[in-house]
Amino acid sequence: QVQLVESGGGLVQAGGSLMLSCAASGRASSSYKMGWFRQAPGKEREFVAAISWSGTSTYYADSVKGRFFISRVNAKNTVYLQMNSLKREDTAVYYCAADSRFSRTHAYTSSYDYWGQGTQVTVSS
Repeated sequence: QVQLVESGGGLVQAGGSLMLSCAASGRASSSYKMGWFRQAPGKEREFVAAISWSGTSTYYADSVKGRFFISRVNAKNTVYLQMNSLKREDTAVYYCAADSRFSRTHAYTSSYDYWGQGTQVTVSS
């Protein structure tokens, strides 16, 4: 079992920055691919970013590329999402996810089997 706890969400003005954290606990969590997804009201959950277990490979949705950056510190079992130049359309609940099954894909919700409870990010104009 893996438990994921997100933090760092909040209210920010457009153009501002936030850093989300995802603390993982449980067996072998530092060896799993990790991802961030988001879900806005009335919309499906969508891929934001993912990072390999070693941190050497990162992946981003086109909508956040160049603005968001994913990283991890395995010694702390923590994954981060640095969000810069935030836009109103970034408003959503952000979820951390872990893949313990070593899926070959990273952008689908089905690629992950553990999820956090989510943290709200609201960007105001």
